[in-house]
Amino acid sequence: MIAVILVRPASATAGSAADRLRQSIDKILAVLADPSLKGEAQNQRRREKLRQIVYERFDFTEMAKRSLGPQWQKRTPDEQKEFVRLFSDLLESAYLDRIESYSGEKVRFVSERQESGFAEVKTRIVNPKGEELSLDYRLHEVGGDWKVSDVVIENISLVNNYRSQFSRVLARSSYEGLIQAMRQKKLSAPGTST
Repeated sequence: MIAVILVRPASATAGSAADRLRQSIDKILAVLADPSLKGEAQNQRRREKLRQIVYERFDFTEMAKRSLGPQWQKRTPDEQKEFVRLFSDLLESAYLDRIESYSGEKVRFVSERQESGFAEVKTRIVNPKGEELSLDYRLHEVGGDWKVSDVVIENISLVNNYRSQFSRVLARSSYEGLIQAMRQKKLSAPGTST
């Protein structure tokens, strides 16, 4: 998911959703290249800067809501707020290490489609060996900006992946059991095993 934010696109199609992604990519690359943020002693400062950029571009509330599915409406506002925080923490722990392990991958913007406040930006990550990974972003317009509401990694939707995991936990346990599993980070995102 966030791996694509790490690299500068070789080329980008016109359109504000792709432009917004490119802006986020450039900000992340600047943090990763900043000599004052390198090394173990700067981990916390570097991660905070990366976290700010990611949170600026991703709509974690929308992603959490869609991942929880029909259970979302059954939760109180306080439970929803806690769920969004845990969901964000889950994604953050899965991907910040990947962002920091950036090693020269390139991103190729393949296409962009926009319609009625929604957009899909298709990209390919190309590693130094020339192997490609498809990474597509689904965005929606929020207050004049484009926010990521789902990421599709090699045809696997992040939102659908989590919804399936959450549904399995809820079927054999309870909402409280799901919250406990999220606190313990026992759920995984697609593409985080490599």
